[in-house]
Amino acid sequence: MTGKIKLNAASGGGSVSLQAPSSSGNDRVYTVPDIGSDGTLATTATAGKILQVKSSAKTDTASHSSSTYAAISGLQPSITPSSTSSKILITIDLKLGFSDTGADVNLQLFRSVGGSETQIYLGDAASNRTRTFFGGQNSGQKDTTSVIPVSSTFLDSPNTTSAVTYLVKWSVQRSSTYLYLNRSGDDTNNTSYFRAASSITAMEVAA
Repeated sequence: MTGKIKLNAASGGGSVSLQAPSSSGNDRVYTVPDIGSDGTLATTATAGKILQVKSSAKTDTASHSSSTYAAISGLQPSITPSSTSSKILITIDLKLGFSDTGADVNLQLFRSVGGSETQIYLGDAASNRTRTFFGGQNSGQKDTTSVIPVSSTFLDSPNTTSAVTYLVKWSVQRSSTYLYLNRSGDDTNNTSYFRAASSITAMEVAA
């Protein structure tokens, strides 16, 4: 049994025929673009395709001077995966300043789903060492005029279709020192000192 599809020209000036194979063993599948009534091309998710992007940017300053980890306000993008198999690519871009050359920094990354937080992208447990995605002692460079960039990238597997919020928490071990975001420690009001911007971006990647 055979069949065919005939495409007639709108003007009636000819036709194109697609003829089926003579047997099922010769089956072929033809995929054509699916154009909706609105004229847009309908597509399906393919592995590695970016499905959506959410980002939070912070342009004002913040400071922290406690060994207790606290979320950096204004840098908490939320994204709702379209499938449990989707991956979320996280990119972190922070600008840090320090109150003195002996200042330290500890940064942890968390995934929050329904208010339940899970620390992700952290080093292996090693005795009393702190597990972070970035950290350092005596991080204040040679002076307090420095603003250093901290950039990280991580591919997360949240395994959910609920809203996922990503947040960075920071802390210092010496309470007498301060950690700053988007400004230097010595924040003198002249053109030699800076205001910077930081961001966290979450991208859903089809698996």
